[in-house]
Amino acid sequence: MNRLEFGWPDWPARIRRLAGGLALGLMWALATTSAWADCSRPIRVPVAPIGMSVVTSGGEVSGVYPDLLRKVSAETGCQFDFVVVPRARVEAMFAASGADALVPATRTSQRDLHGDFIPMMKARAMLISISSDRAPVESLAELGERRELRVAVVRGFDYGEPYQQLLTTLKAQRRLVVEADVAAVVRALERNLADVTVMAPSILAGTLLQDSKTRPLLDRLRLEPMTELGWTDSGIYLSRHLPAKDREVLGDALERNSRSGTVWKTLQKHYPAGSYEEGLKAIVAPK
Repeated sequence: MNRLEFGWPDWPARIRRLAGGLALGLMWALATTSAWADCSRPIRVPVAPIGMSVVTSGGEVSGVYPDLLRKVSAETGCQFDFVVVPRARVEAMFAASGADALVPATRTSQRDLHGDFIPMMKARAMLISISSDRAPVESLAELGERRELRVAVVRGFDYGEPYQQLLTTLKAQRRLVVEADVAAVVRALERNLADVTVMAPSILAGTLLQDSKTRPLLDRLRLEPMTELGWTDSGIYLSRHLPAKDREVLGDALERNSRSGTVWKTLQKHYPAGSYEEGLKAIVAPK
């Protein structure tokens, strides 16, 4: 006797229809999520070693900002492709739309021409030297007048207009020592090829921490704030040649990690206490 004659439901058929509906719903949900979450293509991120913010070793890329971007990748589905190049090349690629992100970067008017800025923390550059009994320096303007001091800088670093004006002055006076990376600046200071440098203390400290031979220099550093170099925003630039939807997805995820304090906690995992506080501070109060 047919069960349907007694009004019994055709459960196998109903289950098949229900399963089919669930499958279609799941496919629709996944497609919808992909539409808003995944970026349209891999995000090109050239990087150079910068303290513990970006560490490059044996072809591997790690540090504060790579860790942050990998977390954003897990949250959004966006893929980041890292390539290691000199810092000056990073800047040139970003200006020429050959890079989708500039990581990390202090906010400047020149960089604002090419990308949207997402602040991650506050930073300031300082005058740094190996301890000595020389007279103190209080400003970049004064540094420009102290002709006995040779200044080493990293090609591609930029701390705003006063900093750029100083470089022009130093170059004209033949007191400017330009190096490809921070490690080379350290060597210039150690070998008395330069007297001082201008950069964020955390960058120099992070470089010293990675080498047992240079680590003892941490206790010998002399840090002097410059009048023109106050606290400013530091973070990530997203290139404007990225599709608007990609910038929106990435910008939202980066801002969320900044507001939640995740970025600051990540930084503290990489930098030991006492090595970063003079030049970095959180945007929001740490919880």
